Amino acid sequence: MPWSSQGGGPRKPNDNGPWGQGPWGAGGPPGGAAPDLEELLRRGQDGLRQILPSGLGGRGIAILALLTLLAWLASGFYTIGPNEVGLNLIFGKYRGKTQAGLNYNLPSPIGTVVKLAVTDRNTVDIGFREQPASRRTGPLAPEAPEESLMLTGDENIADIKFRVFWQIDPAHPQDYAFNVANPASTVKAIAESAMREIVGQSQIQKILTADRKLIEPASQQLMQKVLDDYHSGVLVLQVLLLSVDPPASVIAAFRDVTSAQQDLQRLGNEAEAYANRVVPEARGASARILQEAEAYREQIVAEAQGQASRFDQIYDQYKKAPSITRQRLYLETMERVLGGAEKVIVDEAPSSGSGGGSVIPYLPLPGFSATQGGRK
Repeated sequence: MPWSSQGGGPRKPNDNGPWGQGPWGAGGPPGGAAPDLEELLRRGQDGLRQILPSGLGGRGIAILALLTLLAWLASGFYTIGPNEVGLNLIFGKYRGKTQAGLNYNLPSPIGTVVKLAVTDRNTVDIGFREQPASRRTGPLAPEAPEESLMLTGDENIADIKFRVFWQIDPAHPQDYAFNVANPASTVKAIAESAMREIVGQSQIQKILTADRKLIEPASQQLMQKVLDDYHSGVLVLQVLLLSVDPPASVIAAFRDVTSAQQDLQRLGNEAEAYANRVVPEARGASARILQEAEAYREQIVAEAQGQASRFDQIYDQYKKAPSITRQRLYLETMERVLGGAEKVIVDEAPSSGSGGGSVIPYLPLPGFSATQGGRK
């Protein structure tokens, strides 16, 4: 199409593009002289008229420029998802964060927006690498012994595999975006370091048994403290111990030791139960014997005191009537001695033809009767 403005004349055959190369070609005028400034402006106007519709003057150009500016400003609207936080940057400098919904920031290249999924949970595995389902032979694959083997406080080695759950801190997402170059690697390094510090302060037996539930919160607190000191914008949600075992080379010996300790504890409990049963019985028997001895002592003392009192009473009566008391004591004594014995009464009548009485010898009838079945 011919150009017809301000003496520009028709387009020359050797012109290339809207501005062309001029009558001297790409090399410029002969002799290397600089091109005329007016000629360059004229060629620029001619090229702009070729692009724009015919008949568009300076006002149209201004309107077009304004529309272009409005379109550029409108491109600054953006949306943030419900699980995201937006970070507004102006010339690369952080200017604030935006929440879910429609937001605005100056468009590129002046402004940029960084979107972070702050509610997504991330995991870091330490001491193992989880295998694909097609190759998995168990819940854990011990492929990282350089991470899982840790030195305990009593100079033993424990094989510890654990998992860390973390997310971006919604209160400080700018720290996560700008302060840490590789957050996942940082979380993993800090988790391994914190676990080694906690394990290094414990004994192997407690780690394998009672202290497992204490290690998890302790390591989580230590991790969070270090991450906060780094201003990393990472929030540690949970530290989960997956396995705590001795090294594979000595696990059989550790199991034997554990079994022996369990037997020791069982026998100790049985002995304690036997002692709890026997000791009260022995104490009860001892108390019973002491009570019986006390009762016997009191009985003997009471009887002795009674006999002494009776003797004193008899003595008082004896002083009043000695002969009568003597006779009565004699009769009581004979009654007590002969009361239970068998007696044979012999009549000492005088025999005929003799000058005096005599006792005829007699058989021991009571003894003889006892040997003959009681016949008399």
